[in-house]
Amino acid sequence: MEVCPLCYTESFQPEIVGPKNRFFHLCENCKLVFEEKSNQPSRDEEKERYLEHDNGIQYEGYVNHLNQAIKPALKYLQPDFRGLDYGCGPVPTLNILVEQEGFACEFYDPIFFPEYPMGTFDFIFATECFEHFFRPEHELQKLENLIKPGGILVVMTQLWKDTAKFKGWRYAHDPTHVVFYHENTFRFMSTHYGYNILEIKKDRVVILQKKQ
Repeated sequence: MEVCPLCYTESFQPEIVGPKNRFFHLCENCKLVFEEKSNQPSRDEEKERYLEHDNGIQYEGYVNHLNQAIKPALKYLQPDFRGLDYGCGPVPTLNILVEQEGFACEFYDPIFFPEYPMGTFDFIFATECFEHFFRPEHELQKLENLIKPGGILVVMTQLWKDTAKFKGWRYAHDPTHVVFYHENTFRFMSTHYGYNILEIKKDRVVILQKKQ
């Protein structure tokens, strides 16, 4: 039986039909929308899809995209802060942009750079990776162990608004996007994982602070 991969609730609303007849469930407890396990891509399929993206510092569009997360977060960072780009993909880029702003920033990706980060961090960027989490609860536990009390977590992922529009929602067309978050999902997460929500920008960037 399917259970919510974030809160493990078994209570769902009727199946949501997404693009290409992919089927999703909506958790009534935390408002996470998640794809049925039987439809989720393999690790090799994931990797192949990621390698299709035009990522890198040389791509202006990609840099502008990442700056949607970086620029609003800068006011929360201190000069001596050490950060991490969590889920950086095949071509680390965000860490370079953050370093250009004067902050030390490392990078990690479970597929392309799987060496696990050492120590804890004052800030973590997780841009366009939350929607790829097969096990979001597991990933949140990992993040909880990596971020210092009082640290800043910046998440970039497109929030869903209306399940009736899922079939035509462009963000749901990517076969590696297997979970989708609502604003209320982040409120659930902040309560259960000890964060304060500092701001939510344009239904895409969520900035949180880990409680002391």
